[in-house]
Amino acid sequence: MRKIFIVFLTLICLSACSALPTQQPQALPSGTVLFQDDFSSATTGWDRMLVSEGVMDYDGGGYRIMVNALQTNFWSTPNKNFTDVRMEVDTGKLAGPDENRIGLLCRFNGKDYYFFIITSDGFYGIGLFKDGQAILLGQSEMLSSANINKGLAINHLRADCAGQTLTFYINGFQVAQAQDSSLTSGDVGLIAGTFATPGVDIVFDNFVVLQP
Repeated sequence: MRKIFIVFLTLICLSACSALPTQQPQALPSGTVLFQDDFSSATTGWDRMLVSEGVMDYDGGGYRIMVNALQTNFWSTPNKNFTDVRMEVDTGKLAGPDENRIGLLCRFNGKDYYFFIITSDGFYGIGLFKDGQAILLGQSEMLSSANINKGLAINHLRADCAGQTLTFYINGFQVAQAQDSSLTSGDVGLIAGTFATPGVDIVFDNFVVLQP
């Protein structure tokens, strides 16, 4: 079943108004760790929220995002500021529909960001959220990939934001690349959301940001 991308109808972020720290030093060697978190401590700056629409919090040595509302995305950031990054994370679905959104974001400036998402039924996309609208980059709809582990299985996601080039890897395989110059720096983060069915429950672990 082909999925047409749906504009995000409801967007919730607790860090939208946070001031961004000074930008990272330049000319760092490739592979330098800029930030990492295994979520074993609940003091590393991620959002902690419990509302009727869902949950964002440290949970059992991981970071959990549960979304109970329709057509809704929750995202969380650690309040950092980077230019070029390589982000990696392990993620899995705990419960809820396979038709969901799970992924990474970069260059969040308080309202706009790039996103790299998969669904638990095997689709992926790279996109830009800007001026209250979400658009896919380099593709007109979410595309399927055999590299995505479906259902409750764990997936390892990697997203590179380097200059104008955005590259998405799933379980070690490059699945997409796009070019865009709208955003140049900002925060990194995690995102999860719903389509037509609420109740998606996602866990993230072993988040790392590297110099690309």
